[in-house]
Amino acid sequence: MKPHRLTMTHQLVLGYDLQKHMDVFRAVKAQPTQLGQFHSADYIDFLARVTPDNMGDYSAAMGKHNFNEDCPVFDGLFEYCRLYAGASIQGAVRLNHGLCDTAINWSGGLHHAKKGEASGFCYVNDLVLAILELLKYHARVLYLDIDIHHGDGVEEAFYLTDRVMTVSFHKYGDFFFPGTGALIDIGEQRGRYYTLNVPLKDGTDDKTFHSLFKPIMAKVMEVFQPGAIVMQCGADSLANDRLGCFNLSMKGHGEAVSFMKSFNVPMLVTGGGGYTKHNVARCWTYETALLVDQKVSEELPETHYHEYFAPDYSLNVAAHKIMDDHNKKDYVEKMKTEVLENLRHLACAPGVQFNEVPPDSMLPDYEDVPDVPEGVGGGYMERIGRYAHCCCSTP
Repeated sequence: MKPHRLTMTHQLVLGYDLQKHMDVFRAVKAQPTQLGQFHSADYIDFLARVTPDNMGDYSAAMGKHNFNEDCPVFDGLFEYCRLYAGASIQGAVRLNHGLCDTAINWSGGLHHAKKGEASGFCYVNDLVLAILELLKYHARVLYLDIDIHHGDGVEEAFYLTDRVMTVSFHKYGDFFFPGTGALIDIGEQRGRYYTLNVPLKDGTDDKTFHSLFKPIMAKVMEVFQPGAIVMQCGADSLANDRLGCFNLSMKGHGEAVSFMKSFNVPMLVTGGGGYTKHNVARCWTYETALLVDQKVSEELPETHYHEYFAPDYSLNVAAHKIMDDHNKKDYVEKMKTEVLENLRHLACAPGVQFNEVPPDSMLPDYEDVPDVPEGVGGGYMERIGRYAHCCCSTP
């Protein structure tokens, strides 16, 4: 999750001149009240206060909010959270107002964060916040996750509602983090059958992945008919990832993005995991090109990071030639049948009556709001406590 991978992606996007085919905006930092649309007030207060210098004073709070070796305290933590969350919210607002048809935030996609807990190096769940923003204008929002890790934080946030369908294709079993996302997890109450999990095994390749992805997602789009899509494109499902165990090629990963783009539904695309940083940069640059309908050369443009892409200096990320796919044919067919059968329980797309639409998140042309003062807390954070809930349930 090091920021170098984002800088490398940015350099390649500029090197290919892809910025000429999109509008580029500086992220506006999310305010605590915006973070409080989902996260609890005491958790936001903790994020605003804790630093590497004072974290010894917050040992109890660190335990409560699940700060550990996977979620360390570092300098600029709260500003980092506000920046990537603000970018996703900003993208959602622009989609709501028809200012773009696709919004991209490669710094977002931190799908493990919970209401009051950090998890898996995810501190603030920008995906949930963006979905809540989209729900102000759209009766139904689809969340799609192709990270190798299950999108547990987003699923948990919307597990009881029929206004958001969450679909996750991920590695499951063998004590793989986070350990959730079984096929039988399908939602509860009004949200029953609005959660879909596609648990895959080691070595998942392009052929296996798309034999499931395309028929399942085509049926989801037919039945659920979302007004907007949020797609998390974690690159740790690529072959050769340091923490992953799938065998997707870059073109196979990008094919999923192209497939969803073909439905012509407003879409927010985010990053996520990815731990072989030069491959992450290749993948997200390639997918940026797909989203702006540009063909790019296999030969990488020269950037400050050119030597990171040695020895071939090529855009492509190929699959392993000798890695076995542990998803047996009968397992894949059985899983596809069960997922499609769950979708048959949804007779029609759910409707919702908008009695009172919450106001938009602010979308200034420049950052004209003051930063949260260092050490802010107490009464100020208590005043935002009334916002700290998930407001997506069907009226």
